[in-house]
Formats: sequence, structure tokens, C-alpha cells
Amino acid sequence: MRVLRLSDAPALAAAYVRNRVYLSRWEPVRPEEYYTETWQRGDIANRLAAHEAGEGCPFGLFAGDTLVGRFNLAGIVRGPFQSAVLGYWVDGDYAGRGLASAAVQGIVAVARDDLGLHRIEASTLLHNVGSQRVLRKAGFQHIGMAPRYLRIAGQWQDHNLYQVVLHD
Repeated sequence: MRVLRLSDAPALAAAYVRNRVYLSRWEPVRPEEYYTETWQRGDIANRLAAHEAGEGCPFGLFAGDTLVGRFNLAGIVRGPFQSAVLGYWVDGDYAGRGLASAAVQGIVAVARDDLGLHRIEASTLLHNVGSQRVLRKAGFQHIGMAPRYLRIAGQWQDHNLYQVVLHD
């Protein structure tokens, strides 16, 4: 796993195309352009700008040259909050192998040790038991349920909310 580069746009677009059906139940409805190298290059550029500004960290998980997962720390807020939001997915062909758990645990360590964050939050659809298991393994605790929290698969859906506190 490493920070994404602009040169990863083809691999990221290919991963989204390969996982389009698999991810459709977990993500917003995407425009056709989303699945192109051009769109992904622009998104990576925006996330790298946020990374340079200290407001996010876009990670890619690779098996050789194949991108098999995407993990984003976004919305980093400094000051008294020192918090970020985590989002992620793993390629359907690699799901269930512990890759997401290892990656999230690594991101927690980076957020604590390198970024000096105090807290990370994440959310899952109520029925996304696999993702909930990933978060719990990384020390996240369930802190509530947000009704109609995000528009996923074309519908406003309830989400479980999680957080991990990185410093006492």
C-alpha cells in the first residue's frame, strides 16, 4: 500500500471497471465518466492536492501492478479536533483475505504516528458486516447509527458510525 500517484490513473480506472457491479451496492451511483482514466486522474490530482495541504491521504493497495484496493483518509481537520474520515474498498476478487483489515490497521498507525491525528471516523451500511469486522479489528468502536446518512446505490441509506481514538 502506498500513496496514489497520477500515473496510477489507468490502474484505478481498470479497478473500478473490473469492480463496477461488485461495488455498486456499496457506493453512490456513478456517471459513466467516472470509470475513465481521465476522471480518475483528475480525482487523484484533487486528492494529492489535499494531501499536500495536509487535508487527506489517498492510498492504493496493489498486487504487483494491479490496484486491488483504495483507501482514503479525507477531511482531515486540525486544531482541537485532529480528526479524519476513512473510506475504503477492496477488489471483489481479493475480498475476504484480510487485506482490508491489514490496510486499515496500517492507516490507523500512520494517522497516529505520522499525522498526529487523535481520531478517525468511518461508516458502514447496516448490512455491511465484512466492513464492520474490518473496523473492529483495527480498534474502531461503534458509536451510533445515522439514519439516511449517505446516498448509496441510488437510495438514502442508514449507516453505522464508528470511531477509533488514537491518543488517550
